[in-house]
Amino acid sequence: MKPVFCTQGHENPTGSRFCLQCGEKLNPANTGILSQGMILGERYRVQREIGRGGFGRTYLAEDINRFNEHCVLKEFAPQVAGTYALQKGQELFEREAGILYKLQHPQIPRFREMFRANYNNEGHLFLVQDYVEGQNYRTLLQNRRVQNRLFTEPEITQFFIQILPVLAYIHSQGVIHRDISPDNIILRNSDLLPVLIDFGGVKEIAANLQSEFVGTQPATRLGKVGYAPDEQMQMGKVYPHSDLYSLAVTGLVLLTGIEPQNLRDPQTLLWNWHKHTTLSPTFSAVLDKMLAYRPGERYQNAGEVLNALQNFSTPTPQPQNLTQNLTQPIAPQQKPVANISPQPKTNSNGNLLVMGGIIVAMTSIGLWAGNYWVDSQRQPNNTDNITPDNTDISSQFSPQEQQRKIALQQQRKLLLIDYKFYVQLVNQIYFDQYPEQKGTTLTDKPQDETWRERWDNIAQETLKKLQTISEPARRRMGSYKRSDPDRRKIEINKKFLGSRSLNDLTDVKFFSLFPEQRNNQNFINTPIGQVWQAIAEEQTQNILNGTAIEEIKFQAGTTSTALNDTLQPATGKAYIAKLNKNQFMQLNLEPQPEIQLSIYPPSGKTPPLLQDSPQLNWSGKLPENGYYEIIIVSQATQPVSYQLTLSVTNSAP
Repeated sequence: MKPVFCTQGHENPTGSRFCLQCGEKLNPANTGILSQGMILGERYRVQREIGRGGFGRTYLAEDINRFNEHCVLKEFAPQVAGTYALQKGQELFEREAGILYKLQHPQIPRFREMFRANYNNEGHLFLVQDYVEGQNYRTLLQNRRVQNRLFTEPEITQFFIQILPVLAYIHSQGVIHRDISPDNIILRNSDLLPVLIDFGGVKEIAANLQSEFVGTQPATRLGKVGYAPDEQMQMGKVYPHSDLYSLAVTGLVLLTGIEPQNLRDPQTLLWNWHKHTTLSPTFSAVLDKMLAYRPGERYQNAGEVLNALQNFSTPTPQPQNLTQNLTQPIAPQQKPVANISPQPKTNSNGNLLVMGGIIVAMTSIGLWAGNYWVDSQRQPNNTDNITPDNTDISSQFSPQEQQRKIALQQQRKLLLIDYKFYVQLVNQIYFDQYPEQKGTTLTDKPQDETWRERWDNIAQETLKKLQTISEPARRRMGSYKRSDPDRRKIEINKKFLGSRSLNDLTDVKFFSLFPEQRNNQNFINTPIGQVWQAIAEEQTQNILNGTAIEEIKFQAGTTSTALNDTLQPATGKAYIAKLNKNQFMQLNLEPQPEIQLSIYPPSGKTPPLLQDSPQLNWSGKLPENGYYEIIIVSQATQPVSYQLTLSVTNSAP
């Protein structure tokens, strides 16, 4: 007999009605349509079902092409019948999958791909995303209840500071989560950061289909009762502040251990949580504003909440163990980010350099570039050292321009980018685009309004590009040193990779973001060179944690192997293979557009066999013993799947 699993993965004997470990009510039939061990898409081995909803089932699986790495399969199987309904649902699902695919944030599980699979003589759609090792906040709260403990104000304050930048990011991408609750936020074991899961878009598609073709429920009713604001539950209207409302409810549930239905008066629709917990007046005011009944009275974006949280400080909780303390301090979000001003300030001087417009005169980028950034001795791991803003926004600006500059200011601070570096970087790009402006100073006068707007537009586009870089690497921009490339080389050498491979992986992303720099032979010594260094740092970490590298090994008795993978736009992957001198190697990469291939021998003394080549096959006698490096990069704007076939024999065939 097959065991029965709860949604947390706890195994229970067949026939169990409740989970023996967490007490969750079990459905004995909850074994799922997919059986354990079934392989889908010739790649994913199903382990067990871990959840289900109106959109379909969710499974834990192994990626057999990535050393049996765990991943999550989300099946799209709405409860509708008829060819037209299913076809429409699939079209909507594919559109939503494309939106989720674009989200790239370290606290959001990466959506790897969408694929179709056939079983039971039917076609099914699946989303594949990274598996997050950890427990959701619902389980963590249940564990604390057993110990007669709840979350504290410092812990929830820290939790907000860690999750609000994630909401700011998805909202900047035009995505509303719609379903924030303790169930949909996981505390990741590896770094103790909250991770946002289960976006509501796919659920909304399923609900709309059922409403249209089955008539079971209103299509607008999406979100958990008690957690979602009334306008979302009743009218289907969602905004960034809808997610902030749900986050506040989540915080209250964690603080009180009481479900939201019991914290709100059903007659007056007022929240009565104050009698259940004692909080500081400032934090209480923040929660009350997030929970305001009228949408216009709430904070309108995550930046405003972060700004409000800075107006008071709470003791940082000391780390204990995972089940006792959820918020071990994590740099750089141990403290609230730099001040985000909700209202413009008056600049009485009129000629100060302001973020988003008024630029200090520079006769040449070269006057600034060079030793200042490369040799900066500031310690990048302390946000207190980030250069403070000189960002008084002139009252002479129009309301539209003031708001534009405030938005830029908030976005930069949410990204934790050093102010001084940011201004110099945007200046460089601005002067490159408008060389006639070199040597001029933008003032707050009306005659410079057009030029200020152009600077702001460049700043906005630059921030959009920088947010694609991982936070630890991004926040060090402006402080990378001449010694960093040597340090990275030593680190990746431990993985049998050289600097040429790292440069390939870095270049493909950097030049996709800043293609105009391809003809600049000296960009590394300018502000934009710090961006390249940040990407190199990001790629180094991807190599060290194994996400950007794979070792090719042959099964016993074989001399050939094939590997399959998919490259995201402007990314690459490194393969290493330990081979011997004078062996004959044949390598073939299934032809794909806009892919380049490099093959580097073990030592840097031997020229590359291929380098940045559109030629996707190579054969010949190997010149050295050791680990050969095979680098595949994609310059495509869409995901590209490929198959790498490698054969090695002791003599030519």
